Amino acid sequence: MSAAEAVTLATVTVRNDHDVFAMRGMGREVAAAAGMSEQDQIRVATALSEVGRDIVSRGGAQESAEVAFLLEHKDLVVAVSPPPGGHSCNADGVKMALRLMDEVKLGDPDKLIMRKRLPGRRPPSVDQIRAKIGTFKPVSALDELRRQNLELASTLEEVRQLNTELQETNRGVMALYNQLSVELEETNRGVVALYAELDDKSLRLRRASDAKDRFWATISHELRTPLNSIIGLVRLLTGSGAQPLGTEERHQIDLIGSSAHTLLDTVDELLDMAKAESGRLDPHLTLIDLHRLVEDLRLSLLPTADSTRIRLTVHLPPPPQRVLADEAMLARILRNLLANSLKFTEQGEVALQVTHDVATGEIIFTVVDTGIGIAPEHLAHVFEEFYQVPGPAQLRAKGTGLGLAYARRLAEAMGGTLELTSVEGQGTTATLRLARLSDVPVVNRVLIADDDDDFRAHLRRMLTGLATYIDEARDGEAALRAMRATPPDVALLDVMMPGLGGTALLQRMGEDKRLHTIPAILITADPVKHHPDLGVAVLGKSALRRDTLLRALQRVLEGKGGPV
Repeated sequence: MSAAEAVTLATVTVRNDHDVFAMRGMGREVAAAAGMSEQDQIRVATALSEVGRDIVSRGGAQESAEVAFLLEHKDLVVAVSPPPGGHSCNADGVKMALRLMDEVKLGDPDKLIMRKRLPGRRPPSVDQIRAKIGTFKPVSALDELRRQNLELASTLEEVRQLNTELQETNRGVMALYNQLSVELEETNRGVVALYAELDDKSLRLRRASDAKDRFWATISHELRTPLNSIIGLVRLLTGSGAQPLGTEERHQIDLIGSSAHTLLDTVDELLDMAKAESGRLDPHLTLIDLHRLVEDLRLSLLPTADSTRIRLTVHLPPPPQRVLADEAMLARILRNLLANSLKFTEQGEVALQVTHDVATGEIIFTVVDTGIGIAPEHLAHVFEEFYQVPGPAQLRAKGTGLGLAYARRLAEAMGGTLELTSVEGQGTTATLRLARLSDVPVVNRVLIADDDDDFRAHLRRMLTGLATYIDEARDGEAALRAMRATPPDVALLDVMMPGLGGTALLQRMGEDKRLHTIPAILITADPVKHHPDLGVAVLGKSALRRDTLLRALQRVLEGKGGPV
């Protein structure tokens, strides 16, 4: 509502101190009639007193100011037309009014407009307000002073009550704080006890792991000797210089020899599993002729397949075809996969297919069978040690449940992956991805800086075939020393390391003339999106794969950064 729509409720002329008291009283009466609370009535009256005092102190005896009380929509408006000389926004009265009223501003010309909002409920009508203030009579200064003293006493009583309530609240807050402090202290004691228990369990696990490693090392030694003796005796009994044996005798001796070979292979698998867990299963990489390797496997496995019911087929790309891998490890993996497929396939086909993934430069070995398949609830457990998929009793008796777990360990040791898919009643597909198809590494020298020994070993296996030389450092300072001694072509830096982390290490490298040109890849356990583009490639630890690492190396060598 504009000023033109405002309705005048009352007017007061101010010339002297007595008029100031009258204006104050009128302001309080109007505020009360308009439905304001007692506190708002006091605020309006006080603001008018301060402004009136300024008017009297600045004007002469003959000067006067007109004060109009208006109702504008839901606002009580006080318009003060000043005497000659006007008002000053820096005047003490105006400053006080700014604190007490909802709005104070100077109109034109120099008219002071003070505004106070009425309560949210519907205000009385103009006629009702005029009727209430029509009986107002100005009081003397002493009466006004007495009224102010009563207001002050009332306000002090309210302050005292508020102070009492505040003290009660403070006591409640302190009681709650003390209770929370006790609970927090108890929680802290529980956390400390939990950490102590975890440390104790970690120590027990390390001791158990060490004991297991010692057990496998001992058992492998103790079992190998008698098993090799049994195998040697079987050869003597069935060799060309041995005494003639009957058919049943030769069959029984062959069974003894076969069982000894099986047991010896199991001991070797268990020992290699222990080595893999401790990070000591290091592959010896060479360039392997795939055609020769696969043909040897096919010929060795043909006697185990019923050629009348099962076809064993091999599909290879045209020669020459070579792969960088540990020949013994690769042969064990493929033999394991093919033997499993032949064992669980009653009729149909077992096929080995070798392909080259151009995008990642990997060799893919796929073993597909038309066997009994694996139910979905068992498929997630097939790579667990000693786990055997439920099936016919005669098939379960042929295995130990170590084959697939052992094969995956070997694949990971060579920086590859082994996955299994299956449909119950239709067959199983095993997919092995291995080293890049090339005898030329992507990079000559790589430095790995990470405080996690296991993750460094994991990265080292992934870099097999991608890098000629691999250096390692446990922290940022050690990485700086290694880089200054032998600058790498690429640095893999863990973001979170004790002392000097990956990003701080990058800054130190940038300040060194010898190191500032070395490309770097940040490795982080956090989501990659949480790290800004620092001009380097950024990899997440949780989903790191060989193909992802390869792309990152190619990007930084091309001078590209950012998340991979």
